[in-house]
Amino acid sequence: MILKGFSYIGIFFLYILSLLPLPVLLFFARLLYYPLYYIVGYRRKVVRVNLQKSFPDKDLKTIISIEKQFYKYITDLIFEIIKLNNISEKELRKRVKFNDLELIETYFNKGESILACTGHYGNWELCMLALGLNITATPYVIYKPLANGVFEKWFQKWRTQFGNIFVPMKQTLRQVVATKNKATMFCFASDQTPVREETQYTLQFLNQQTAVLLGLEKIALQTNRPIFYFDVISVKRGYYEVNCVPLCLNPKETQNHEITDLLFDHLNNTIQREPAFWLWSHRRWKFTV
Repeated sequence: MILKGFSYIGIFFLYILSLLPLPVLLFFARLLYYPLYYIVGYRRKVVRVNLQKSFPDKDLKTIISIEKQFYKYITDLIFEIIKLNNISEKELRKRVKFNDLELIETYFNKGESILACTGHYGNWELCMLALGLNITATPYVIYKPLANGVFEKWFQKWRTQFGNIFVPMKQTLRQVVATKNKATMFCFASDQTPVREETQYTLQFLNQQTAVLLGLEKIALQTNRPIFYFDVISVKRGYYEVNCVPLCLNPKETQNHEITDLLFDHLNNTIQREPAFWLWSHRRWKFTV
């Protein structure tokens, strides 16, 4: 009960903050960067180890430079996400631009569904929110629910304000079957870590043997829906572009794990281009495989 009360108080203050213009929030983000990085050192050891193992060819000076850029990005991300509780359609359209959506709309115009995938890169929350404004079909976003029910309800409220439907990971197949007669887009953020007991496949990703989820590939093989990769580009603070890249248009013609390999090849290229904008503070390699 006490935790629930603190959660409501926290959401109240987040709502007040969300009323401020994003440029003001980004000013607060830069102020937060200094104590978060230099004093608190939030997960600095995790970030440093992840970067060094992922880029063994980079010297310490370069690693530290990427590390500092990452902490500036993560503080921006915090305040950008707070703003999503109170963002207008006009501002959302201004801050996220989708390229080559006509490739996807071709399928929707024929009443067909597709699958989409990306990683935790850039501001995935902002881009997914904007997606509902930019396609004619219904976007279904696969996600892992929060343990805190109060914050889960708060997140659901703003995440779905522009037409998106969020589906708990364990209900994915059920929802795919339930919507099989209408044009949809099911979106996967596929760079999460499976639990050790459920790991079925590993691959080389960022110079490390990595356990990966196979949910996207399993759904693709069962439905033969075309897959597009969302390649996110951070244009400048608070602004993003998303390139809609065909990943696999005929899943049933692929070899075992080929789709998963393709996805992580694309994500690796995205990260290599601008490393600072991936979620390095996540314990992605929490067990050895």
